[in-house]
Amino acid sequence: MPQNANLSDVITLISDIKHGKVFSSYEIALRTENLLEKVISEEKWANAKELMQQIKGKIQQVTQSLPLETTATNIMRHILKVIREECDQVSKKKGEGQSLHQLVTADQSEERDYSESHGDLKNCLLDHLTEYKVELETSTENIAAQALEHIHTKEIILTVGKSNTVEKFLKHAAGQRSFQVIVVEAGPLYHGHKMAASLALSGIQTTVIPDSGVFAMMSRVNKVIIGTHSVMADGGLRAASGVHGVALAAKHYSVPVMVLAHMYKLTPSYVCSHEKDTFKMCASPANIIPYSTGPLLNKINVYNPIFDYVPPELVTLFISHQGGNAPSYVYRLLSELYHPDDYELY
Repeated sequence: MPQNANLSDVITLISDIKHGKVFSSYEIALRTENLLEKVISEEKWANAKELMQQIKGKIQQVTQSLPLETTATNIMRHILKVIREECDQVSKKKGEGQSLHQLVTADQSEERDYSESHGDLKNCLLDHLTEYKVELETSTENIAAQALEHIHTKEIILTVGKSNTVEKFLKHAAGQRSFQVIVVEAGPLYHGHKMAASLALSGIQTTVIPDSGVFAMMSRVNKVIIGTHSVMADGGLRAASGVHGVALAAKHYSVPVMVLAHMYKLTPSYVCSHEKDTFKMCASPANIIPYSTGPLLNKINVYNPIFDYVPPELVTLFISHQGGNAPSYVYRLLSELYHPDDYELY
Protein backbone atom coordinates (compact mmCIF):
# COMPACT_ATOMS: atom_id res chain seq x y z
CA MET A 1 0.00 0.00 0.00
CA PRO A 2 1.23 3.58 -0.67
CA GLN A 3 0.64 4.54 2.94
CA ASN A 4 2.96 1.82 4.23
CA ALA A 5 5.54 2.74 1.61
CA ASN A 6 5.53 6.38 2.73
CA LEU A 7 5.70 5.33 6.37
CA SER A 8 8.74 3.29 5.41
CA ASP A 9 10.21 6.37 3.72
CA VAL A 10 9.89 8.38 6.95
CA ILE A 11 11.53 5.61 8.97
CA THR A 12 14.31 5.31 6.38
CA LEU A 13 14.94 9.07 6.48
CA ILE A 14 15.12 9.05 10.28
CA SER A 15 17.45 6.04 10.24
CA ASP A 16 19.76 7.57 7.61
CA ILE A 17 20.03 10.81 9.61
CA LYS A 18 20.74 8.93 12.85
CA HIS A 19 23.45 6.78 11.26
CA GLY A 20 25.09 9.62 9.35
CA LYS A 21 24.16 8.41 5.87
CA VAL A 22 22.47 11.76 5.29
CA PHE A 23 24.67 14.36 6.95
CA SER A 24 24.27 17.83 5.47
CA SER A 25 21.13 19.90 5.91
CA TYR A 26 20.94 20.29 2.13
CA GLU A 27 20.70 16.51 1.64
CA ILE A 28 18.06 16.30 4.37
CA ALA A 29 16.10 19.10 2.69
CA LEU A 30 16.07 17.32 -0.68
CA ARG A 31 15.11 13.99 0.90
CA THR A 32 12.24 15.67 2.74
CA GLU A 33 11.03 17.37 -0.43
CA ASN A 34 11.01 14.02 -2.25
CA LEU A 35 9.15 12.47 0.68
CA LEU A 36 6.45 15.16 0.49
CA GLU A 37 6.05 14.59 -3.25
CA LYS A 38 5.29 10.93 -2.53
CA VAL A 39 2.88 11.81 0.27
CA ILE A 40 0.92 14.19 -1.96
CA SER A 41 0.92 12.03 -5.08
CA GLU A 42 0.59 8.51 -3.62
CA GLU A 43 -1.18 8.62 -0.26
CA LYS A 44 -4.96 8.62 -0.06
CA TRP A 45 -6.52 11.90 1.03
CA ALA A 46 -9.79 13.49 0.06
CA ASN A 47 -9.20 17.10 1.13
CA ALA A 48 -6.62 19.48 2.54
CA LYS A 49 -7.53 18.65 6.13
CA GLU A 50 -6.68 14.96 5.69
CA LEU A 51 -3.44 15.77 3.87
CA MET A 52 -2.39 18.21 6.60
CA GLN A 53 -3.08 15.58 9.26
CA GLN A 54 -0.84 13.10 7.46
CA ILE A 55 1.99 15.62 7.16
CA LYS A 56 1.58 16.64 10.82
CA GLY A 57 1.86 12.98 11.78
CA LYS A 58 5.17 12.74 9.94
CA ILE A 59 6.40 15.89 11.67
CA GLN A 60 5.62 14.27 15.02
CA GLN A 61 7.47 11.09 13.99
CA VAL A 62 10.60 13.02 13.04
CA THR A 63 10.40 15.24 16.14
CA GLN A 64 10.07 12.30 18.53
CA SER A 65 12.99 10.42 16.96
CA LEU A 66 15.21 13.42 16.18
CA PRO A 67 14.29 16.25 18.58
CA LEU A 68 17.19 18.46 17.46
CA GLU A 69 16.84 17.91 13.72
CA THR A 70 14.85 20.87 12.41
CA THR A 71 15.45 20.90 8.65
CA ALA A 72 12.96 18.14 7.78
CA THR A 73 10.23 19.45 10.09
CA ASN A 74 10.70 23.03 8.89
CA ILE A 75 10.17 22.04 5.26
CA MET A 76 7.04 20.11 6.20
CA ARG A 77 5.75 23.12 8.13
CA HIS A 78 6.32 25.30 5.09
CA ILE A 79 4.26 22.94 2.91
CA LEU A 80 1.46 23.07 5.49
CA LYS A 81 1.34 26.84 5.00
CA VAL A 82 1.30 26.37 1.21
CA ILE A 83 -1.68 24.01 1.53
CA ARG A 84 -3.56 26.59 3.60
CA GLU A 85 -2.80 29.31 1.08
CA GLU A 86 -3.98 27.22 -1.87
CA CYS A 87 -7.27 26.47 -0.14
CA ASP A 88 -7.73 30.09 0.88
CA GLN A 89 -7.27 31.21 -2.73
CA VAL A 90 -9.97 28.80 -3.87
CA SER A 91 -12.29 30.07 -1.13
CA LYS A 92 -11.74 33.67 -2.23
CA LYS A 93 -12.54 32.80 -5.85
CA LYS A 94 -15.73 31.05 -4.78
CA GLY A 95 -16.60 34.01 -2.59
CA GLU A 96 -16.53 36.57 -5.41
CA GLY A 97 -19.89 38.24 -5.69
CA GLN A 98 -21.04 37.21 -2.20
CA SER A 99 -22.03 39.66 0.46
CA LEU A 100 -19.62 40.87 3.14
CA HIS A 101 -21.46 38.85 5.78
CA GLN A 102 -21.11 35.67 3.72
CA LEU A 103 -17.39 36.26 3.14
CA VAL A 104 -16.70 36.82 6.85
CA THR A 105 -18.63 33.75 7.98
CA ALA A 106 -17.03 31.63 5.22
CA ASP A 107 -13.53 32.69 6.28
CA GLN A 108 -14.27 31.86 9.91
CA SER A 109 -15.47 28.35 9.08
CA GLU A 110 -13.41 27.24 6.09
CA GLU A 111 -10.09 28.68 7.24
CA ARG A 112 -10.12 26.51 10.35
CA ASP A 113 -11.58 23.40 8.74
CA TYR A 114 -10.14 22.84 5.23
CA SER A 115 -12.42 19.82 4.81
CA GLU A 116 -13.88 21.00 1.51
CA SER A 117 -12.59 19.02 -1.47
CA HIS A 118 -10.41 20.83 -3.99
CA GLY A 119 -9.90 18.93 -7.25
CA ASP A 120 -6.81 20.83 -8.40
CA LEU A 121 -5.07 20.84 -5.03
CA LYS A 122 -2.78 17.89 -5.82
CA ASN A 123 -1.53 19.38 -9.08
CA CYS A 124 -1.07 22.82 -7.54
CA LEU A 125 0.98 21.40 -4.65
CA LEU A 126 3.13 19.25 -6.92
CA ASP A 127 3.83 22.28 -9.11
CA HIS A 128 4.80 24.26 -6.03
CA LEU A 129 7.10 21.47 -4.83
CA THR A 130 8.83 21.47 -8.23
CA GLU A 131 9.50 25.19 -7.88
CA TYR A 132 10.53 24.74 -4.25
CA LYS A 133 13.03 22.03 -5.20
CA VAL A 134 14.64 24.41 -7.70
CA GLU A 135 14.82 27.01 -4.92
CA LEU A 136 16.57 24.48 -2.64
CA GLU A 137 19.05 23.51 -5.36
CA THR A 138 19.97 27.12 -6.18
CA SER A 139 19.93 28.50 -2.64
CA THR A 140 23.65 28.00 -2.02
CA GLU A 141 24.59 29.64 -5.32
CA ASN A 142 22.30 32.60 -4.59
CA ILE A 143 23.93 33.08 -1.19
CA ALA A 144 27.42 32.82 -2.70
CA ALA A 145 26.50 35.44 -5.31
CA GLN A 146 26.28 38.02 -2.50
CA ALA A 147 29.86 37.42 -1.39
CA LEU A 148 31.30 40.46 -3.18
CA GLU A 149 28.95 42.72 -1.21
CA HIS A 150 30.44 41.60 2.11
CA ILE A 151 34.07 40.61 1.44
CA HIS A 152 36.58 43.23 0.36
CA THR A 153 40.22 43.20 -0.73
CA LYS A 154 42.90 42.65 1.93
CA GLU A 155 40.41 41.66 4.58
CA ILE A 156 41.04 38.86 7.08
CA ILE A 157 38.05 36.52 7.43
CA LEU A 158 37.65 34.00 10.24
CA THR A 159 35.45 30.93 9.97
CA VAL A 160 34.89 27.83 12.09
CA GLY A 161 35.07 24.20 10.95
CA LYS A 162 33.65 23.24 7.57
CA SER A 163 30.48 24.56 5.99
CA ASN A 164 29.68 23.93 2.34
CA THR A 165 27.77 27.21 2.12
CA VAL A 166 30.63 29.23 3.65
CA GLU A 167 33.11 27.42 1.41
CA LYS A 168 31.25 28.40 -1.78
CA PHE A 169 30.74 31.92 -0.42
CA LEU A 170 34.47 32.43 0.11
CA LYS A 171 35.46 30.83 -3.19
CA HIS A 172 33.04 33.03 -5.09
CA ALA A 173 34.56 36.15 -3.51
CA ALA A 174 38.08 34.90 -4.23
CA GLY A 175 37.36 35.19 -7.93
CA GLN A 176 37.56 38.99 -7.72
CA ARG A 177 38.97 39.72 -4.27
CA SER A 178 42.31 39.03 -2.60
CA PHE A 179 41.87 38.24 1.10
CA GLN A 180 43.03 35.91 3.86
CA VAL A 181 41.04 33.29 5.72
CA ILE A 182 41.68 31.99 9.23
CA VAL A 183 40.02 28.64 9.82
CA VAL A 184 39.41 27.43 13.36
CA GLU A 185 40.05 23.68 13.34
CA ALA A 186 36.95 22.95 15.48
CA GLY A 187 38.08 20.02 17.59
CA PRO A 188 37.55 17.23 18.33
CA LEU A 189 36.33 16.47 14.78
CA TYR A 190 38.81 18.92 13.19
CA HIS A 191 36.69 19.57 10.12
CA GLY A 192 38.51 22.88 9.82
CA HIS A 193 41.47 21.06 8.26
CA LYS A 194 39.30 19.89 5.34
CA MET A 195 37.94 23.40 4.94
CA ALA A 196 41.42 24.93 4.89
CA ALA A 197 42.71 22.40 2.37
CA SER A 198 39.78 23.07 0.05
CA LEU A 199 40.22 26.86 0.26
CA ALA A 200 43.98 26.59 -0.30
CA LEU A 201 43.42 24.55 -3.48
CA SER A 202 41.35 27.48 -4.78
CA GLY A 203 44.26 29.86 -4.25
CA ILE A 204 42.97 31.48 -1.05
CA GLN A 205 45.64 32.31 1.54
CA THR A 206 44.52 30.17 4.47
CA THR A 207 45.74 29.65 8.04
CA VAL A 208 44.52 26.98 10.46
CA ILE A 209 44.45 27.77 14.18
CA PRO A 210 43.41 25.71 17.21
CA ASP A 211 40.25 26.60 19.12
CA SER A 212 42.38 27.95 21.95
CA GLY A 213 43.91 30.59 19.65
CA VAL A 214 40.66 32.31 18.66
CA PHE A 215 40.80 35.17 21.17
CA ALA A 216 44.43 35.94 20.38
CA MET A 217 43.76 36.12 16.62
CA MET A 218 40.44 37.94 16.77
CA SER A 219 42.05 41.39 17.09
CA ARG A 220 43.40 41.00 13.53
CA VAL A 221 40.12 39.81 12.01
CA ASN A 222 37.83 42.07 9.97
CA LYS A 223 34.75 39.84 10.10
CA VAL A 224 33.58 36.38 11.11
CA ILE A 225 31.61 34.34 8.57
CA ILE A 226 30.08 31.08 9.77
CA GLY A 227 27.35 28.58 9.00
CA THR A 228 24.83 27.22 11.48
CA HIS A 229 22.73 24.16 12.17
CA SER A 230 19.52 26.14 12.74
CA VAL A 231 18.27 29.63 13.51
CA MET A 232 15.97 29.94 16.53
CA ALA A 233 12.84 32.11 16.60
CA ASP A 234 14.58 34.81 18.67
CA GLY A 235 17.44 35.11 16.16
CA GLY A 236 19.82 32.95 18.19
CA LEU A 237 21.78 30.04 16.74
CA ARG A 238 22.10 26.35 17.31
CA ALA A 239 25.60 26.11 15.90
CA ALA A 240 28.58 23.76 16.12
CA SER A 241 30.27 23.48 19.49
CA GLY A 242 32.84 26.24 19.92
CA VAL A 243 31.00 28.89 17.89
CA HIS A 244 29.72 30.58 21.05
CA GLY A 245 33.27 31.24 22.19
CA VAL A 246 34.15 32.64 18.77
CA ALA A 247 31.12 34.94 18.85
CA LEU A 248 32.04 36.18 22.35
CA ALA A 249 35.58 36.97 21.20
CA ALA A 250 34.18 38.81 18.16
CA LYS A 251 31.89 40.82 20.43
CA HIS A 252 34.83 41.80 22.61
CA TYR A 253 36.75 43.18 19.63
CA SER A 254 33.62 44.60 17.89
CA VAL A 255 34.08 42.26 14.92
CA PRO A 256 30.87 41.67 12.92
CA VAL A 257 29.55 38.10 12.86
CA MET A 258 27.79 37.08 9.63
CA VAL A 259 25.79 33.86 9.51
CA LEU A 260 25.02 32.15 6.20
CA ALA A 261 21.73 30.31 6.57
CA HIS A 262 19.26 28.75 4.16
CA MET A 263 15.64 29.67 4.82
CA TYR A 264 14.79 26.09 5.81
CA LYS A 265 17.11 26.48 8.80
CA LEU A 266 14.79 29.04 10.40
CA THR A 267 12.79 27.22 13.07
CA PRO A 268 9.87 28.59 15.14
CA SER A 269 11.37 27.36 18.43
CA TYR A 270 12.72 29.30 21.38
CA VAL A 271 15.43 28.34 23.84
CA CYS A 272 14.49 29.37 27.36
CA SER A 273 17.26 30.30 29.79
CA HIS A 274 16.75 27.15 31.85
CA GLU A 275 16.98 24.98 28.72
CA LYS A 276 20.26 26.27 27.28
CA ASP A 277 22.18 23.33 28.69
CA THR A 278 19.55 20.64 28.25
CA PHE A 279 19.00 21.37 24.54
CA LYS A 280 22.62 20.48 23.77
CA MET A 281 23.31 17.06 22.32
CA CYS A 282 26.50 15.32 23.46
CA ALA A 283 28.59 12.90 21.44
CA SER A 284 30.95 10.22 22.66
CA PRO A 285 33.92 11.73 24.54
CA ALA A 286 36.24 9.10 23.00
CA ASN A 287 37.48 11.72 20.52
CA ILE A 288 38.66 13.87 23.42
CA ILE A 289 39.94 11.27 25.88
CA PRO A 290 40.40 7.82 24.30
CA TYR A 291 39.45 4.67 26.17
CA SER A 292 43.14 3.74 26.28
CA THR A 293 43.60 6.18 29.19
CA GLY A 294 42.20 3.40 31.36
CA PRO A 295 41.72 4.10 35.10
CA LEU A 296 41.57 7.86 34.54
CA LEU A 297 38.10 7.51 33.03
CA ASN A 298 36.72 6.30 36.38
CA LYS A 299 37.76 9.53 38.08
CA ILE A 300 36.43 12.17 35.68
CA ASN A 301 33.27 13.16 33.81
CA VAL A 302 33.82 14.23 30.21
CA TYR A 303 31.20 15.99 28.08
CA ASN A 304 31.46 16.46 24.34
CA PRO A 305 28.60 18.75 23.23
CA ILE A 306 27.78 18.87 19.53
CA PHE A 307 25.98 22.21 19.55
CA ASP A 308 26.32 25.64 21.14
CA TYR A 309 23.56 28.15 21.69
CA VAL A 310 24.60 31.58 20.41
CA PRO A 311 22.28 34.39 21.61
CA PRO A 312 21.02 36.88 18.99
CA GLU A 313 22.95 39.80 20.48
CA LEU A 314 26.18 38.15 19.32
CA VAL A 315 25.01 37.92 15.68
CA THR A 316 25.34 40.91 13.35
CA LEU A 317 23.70 39.72 10.12
CA PHE A 318 21.95 36.72 8.62
CA ILE A 319 22.53 36.15 4.90
CA SER A 320 20.07 33.95 3.02
CA HIS A 321 19.24 33.68 -0.68
CA GLN A 322 16.79 36.55 -0.10
CA GLY A 323 19.52 38.89 1.15
CA GLY A 324 20.78 40.09 4.51
CA ASN A 325 18.62 40.55 7.62
CA ALA A 326 19.26 41.47 11.24
CA PRO A 327 18.43 38.90 13.96
CA SER A 328 15.51 41.08 15.07
CA TYR A 329 13.86 40.47 11.67
CA VAL A 330 13.76 36.68 12.03
CA TYR A 331 10.23 36.80 13.46
CA ARG A 332 9.02 38.42 10.22
CA LEU A 333 10.71 35.77 8.09
CA LEU A 334 9.08 33.05 10.17
CA SER A 335 5.62 34.50 9.51
CA GLU A 336 6.33 34.29 5.78
CA LEU A 337 7.53 30.68 5.98
CA TYR A 338 5.11 29.04 8.43
CA HIS A 339 1.55 29.40 9.66
CA PRO A 340 1.25 30.24 13.39
CA ASP A 341 -0.99 27.17 13.98
CA ASP A 342 1.87 24.91 12.83
CA TYR A 343 4.54 26.22 15.20
CA GLU A 344 3.79 23.62 17.89
CA LEU A 345 2.69 20.23 16.59
CA TYR A 346 3.93 17.86 19.31
